[in-house]
Amino acid sequence: MNRRVDSLRSRFQSLRIDSFLVTNPPHLRYLSGFSGSSGAGLVTPRSLRFFTDGRYAAQVKKELSGGWKVHVSPSSDTLFRMIRDASVLKPGARVGIDGNTLSYEEFRTLKKMLHGVKFLPKAGVIEEIASIKDESEIRSIKKAVEITDRTFTEILPLIKPGVRELDIAAEISYRQRRGGAERDAFDTIVASGSRSALPHGQASSRKIGRGELVTLDFGCVVDGYHCDMTRTVAVGRIGRREKEIYALVLDAQQTAVAAVRAGMRTRELDAAARDVIRRGGYDKYFRHSLGHGIGLQIHEAPRISVQSGSVLKAGQVITVEPGVYFPPLGGVRIEDVVVVTPRGAAVLNRSPKELITL
Repeated sequence: MNRRVDSLRSRFQSLRIDSFLVTNPPHLRYLSGFSGSSGAGLVTPRSLRFFTDGRYAAQVKKELSGGWKVHVSPSSDTLFRMIRDASVLKPGARVGIDGNTLSYEEFRTLKKMLHGVKFLPKAGVIEEIASIKDESEIRSIKKAVEITDRTFTEILPLIKPGVRELDIAAEISYRQRRGGAERDAFDTIVASGSRSALPHGQASSRKIGRGELVTLDFGCVVDGYHCDMTRTVAVGRIGRREKEIYALVLDAQQTAVAAVRAGMRTRELDAAARDVIRRGGYDKYFRHSLGHGIGLQIHEAPRISVQSGSVLKAGQVITVEPGVYFPPLGGVRIEDVVVVTPRGAAVLNRSPKELITL
């Protein structure tokens, strides 16, 4: 934890601040280890102050590491008052805040309670630090991926004509938790037939039919760290067009994974997959970015997009997930979690990607 705090402190001068108030729960967990939902952390050049309410008095003692001084209030609506009463921020102080997540109302409350303190929104600061994963973080993500891979194998025999999408989603959640997951990483997507053309087609009461594609997008959480995998399978014989789309998406996904390297622009990686799909004639049916960073949040920096100017760095963990969505026929998406290394990419998922016909 100290390395993470030191990385934040090392940016104070360039950000023109003298402290940073952390209020976003994933950022608090990253810097302190606290996994609760109510808290605030103040990082100064020489001190660490943590503020939470009485519900977490025992939890905060168990989870915090790295020399944080803890302040516990009777209720959650007094956290900012506690910061004021601790007299750690003097008039004229320049305090960075989570620019992407602090609400406008919270911002107004801070300014009202701490007269003379300058609160400066700084977006992307902790996000950038947290995008580089250490060995323990990657181990946790690997554990989550292993559970998800195993769950995929277990649910394949259950996917058959007449079974509802919701039933498959429920089995995925149950089997991931039984396998050691804390919870699902997000609402599981099970989209069959024409619904597979919906990039975010959450499971419905629709029954899977014969001769259809079924897209499964799911993940789980271990030690607070997320994973995310997508596979598309066929139930019975599918047509020539569906097979063509599947082969194209698989080619795009494998091409992009092979292209991953530290130092490349994320827009270049997006283009590596998008060019394959464009040459196949389906570019207008690839309707989202190629991927995203993943960690304590399901979507983190960097964004793997044609609009992004960010650069891949060794230690980042990203998804690579091209897709083609061709209504009303259906759609295909294939996704792996990938660790960026100095020499390329380490794919964490082991689930097969060649078309599976059930």
